[in-house]
Amino acid sequence: MIPSRGFTLIEMMVTVALVGILASVAVPLTQMAIQRQKEQELRAALREIRSAIDAYKHAGDEGRVHRSATTTGYPPSLEALVEGAADLKDPGRRKIFFLRRVPRDPMNADTALAPAATWGQRAYASEADRPMEGDDVYDVRSLSGRVGLNGLPYSQW
Repeated sequence: MIPSRGFTLIEMMVTVALVGILASVAVPLTQMAIQRQKEQELRAALREIRSAIDAYKHAGDEGRVHRSATTTGYPPSLEALVEGAADLKDPGRRKIFFLRRVPRDPMNADTALAPAATWGQRAYASEADRPMEGDDVYDVRSLSGRVGLNGLPYSQW
């Protein structure tokens, strides 16, 4: 008689149970790593846009970008940061560009929206606790209602 080679039913069940336990531990860790990566992308995008807004304001204060007496000096839209503005101090009136492109909000899953439409915008005239859009862009925020790993809603970052 030839001894059978293979697994018994009990060995297979133990193996399947161990794989199930390992998977139940690995899935939450993977989801947390993905969320942490998206949060890093959000921080970087917010920093990039806010730096460009500040650079536009600074250029307006220096007289390099056209600014009327009735405006705040902040860009009229996020697209204006990409389109650039004529440098009034340059004899050739070459454009100053503040962003190469508007980054998408990584927390917004709607790919049909334009990148600038994925962000909530705050005008200079609006209150900090009730941000509203207006004639200029003073700040941006995520429109996501989710809460970050740090316990703060993404809209408050």
